[in-house]
Amino acid sequence: MSLGVFLAVLGAAFLHALWNALIKLGTSKVGTMVILSVIEVPIGLAVIAVSPPIDPAAIPWVIAAGCTHFAYKFFLTYAYDRGDLSRVYPIARGAAPMVVALVGALMLPDAVSGQQYLAIAVLGCGILLMARGVFSSGEDRRLLPFALGSAAATATYTMIDGMGARISGAPAAYVAWVFVADGLIFTLGMLALRGRSVLPMNRRAWALGSVASAASYGAYAVSIWAMTIAPIAVVAALRETSILFAVLIGWIAFGEKMNGEKALAALVIVAGVLLTRL
Repeated sequence: MSLGVFLAVLGAAFLHALWNALIKLGTSKVGTMVILSVIEVPIGLAVIAVSPPIDPAAIPWVIAAGCTHFAYKFFLTYAYDRGDLSRVYPIARGAAPMVVALVGALMLPDAVSGQQYLAIAVLGCGILLMARGVFSSGEDRRLLPFALGSAAATATYTMIDGMGARISGAPAAYVAWVFVADGLIFTLGMLALRGRSVLPMNRRAWALGSVASAASYGAYAVSIWAMTIAPIAVVAALRETSILFAVLIGWIAFGEKMNGEKALAALVIVAGVLLTRL
């Protein structure tokens, strides 16, 4: 991997942590996520306009991905309502590859290596250590089921997107269609559940949501580009440094409590993720 690609993937990891931080920063986490979703639609349509068409067989996968993204965003926003960025993000991000690895070990015919079993164990230890901090620090314990729900949804849409992108014949266009479906389904779903009041009317919320949406697409686009010119496993592993970026943003920008246990838990989670990717 060249230095340029290395720095680009690190930038993508930072962008992923950044858009999560912007959601956390919003007065209404759900409202900011709705704005992010609204902005996803024109971004996706712009990419579709300059991309080759996808195979119609991929349309059910697009819809399935959009529905799963709804669950991902729903759980994530409610987790951020109840916990710190530096607590929620590592659990949600770290548990997802553990779920994928466990599903592969228990339900799929793929052979699971000793390294992958070790990765599951390391991830489990890191997540348990991070979750233990919720209890020992007197934080809102309700963040845990929402963070884990977000992780389960992430694992699900990861597997859906992997198959859908292959079937589509045009991965970039497939991702754009998922952005459109995701944006529409989450926006309409939250309007149905919460009414028009869920959509903030102030400029600050729209600014945060718009920047978060652009950062979200940038993070994904850079990662996909990097995977076309560098080893996929290396890019995927490097991208998970977003966990460390989120912990640092929470500590430095939000003044979230940082102690040795939380820092160690974040490092253990990153180590486990690296083992699943390499």
